[in-house]
Amino acid sequence: MRYADDFVVLHEKREVIDQSREIITEWLKGMGLELKASKTHTAHTLETTEVEAGFEFLGFKIKQSPAGRQRSDRGRHGQALGMITRIEPSQKSIKRHIEKLRETVKRYRTAEQSELIKALNPLIRGWAKYYKHVSSYKVFHKLNTVLFLLLYAWAIRRHPRKGKGWIVRKYWQVIGGWKFQAPDTGIQLHPHDQTHYKRYVKVAGARSPFDGDWLYWSTRLGYHPKVPLRVAKLLKRQGGKCRECGLWFKEGDVMEVDHLIPIKRGGTNESHNFQLLHRHCHDRKTARDIDR
Repeated sequence: MRYADDFVVLHEKREVIDQSREIITEWLKGMGLELKASKTHTAHTLETTEVEAGFEFLGFKIKQSPAGRQRSDRGRHGQALGMITRIEPSQKSIKRHIEKLRETVKRYRTAEQSELIKALNPLIRGWAKYYKHVSSYKVFHKLNTVLFLLLYAWAIRRHPRKGKGWIVRKYWQVIGGWKFQAPDTGIQLHPHDQTHYKRYVKVAGARSPFDGDWLYWSTRLGYHPKVPLRVAKLLKRQGGKCRECGLWFKEGDVMEVDHLIPIKRGGTNESHNFQLLHRHCHDRKTARDIDR
């Protein structure tokens, strides 16, 4: 028997949820699908009933907790709801990630430090970026501790006769804090908390990707079918603001891509050397560069 993909049904009334479950079950039968019993349950997002409050979806744990008037979530008219919604990485996802880190460290137990770092960095960056928009601060710090213990065990295994101080000095460098860094190549491990936490911003009002507001969606998403990819990425990176004057770009503004460091002064055509400016701001900056 094939099972349906994960989905969630939300409603304020329990009887509606139960009716929805029956309707979905019958609907899936017509396609040769069914709900997986081990993953299907009914839970309250605020109160613990037969199961723990909240639910897990796509690797996130979503639940609500009582909150005072100042910290409470607000309704559409600004009224306090008496609770706060918390979204964080689920325990299952955290355990899976730790296991992947452990397997990677074990697989590279005889490899050079730089090779181990190259294998770990994509795992860490990808996982951290996926969860950077939710409450992940404490989880990131916990994972840093777990990873340090895995790496420390990896280093001790390679040098069983050496002291702790010698091992730490060999594999960790003090560069604005202790960094797991290969001395020969300079490549550093990217810890989880190095990915900056950025709270998710709700889509404004009744906006839609089909409303034609290319400026808003390019700034938000970093891409838009009517906007050159480089321009859209710069809009997203700069938060929709011109780096010269600091003002927001508005629809109808003429925007131009500028080299932060001019080519004639040693600048490159790499993405980090580009910025987006108003045309008049670009003219002003170019004149300033010529006078130098």
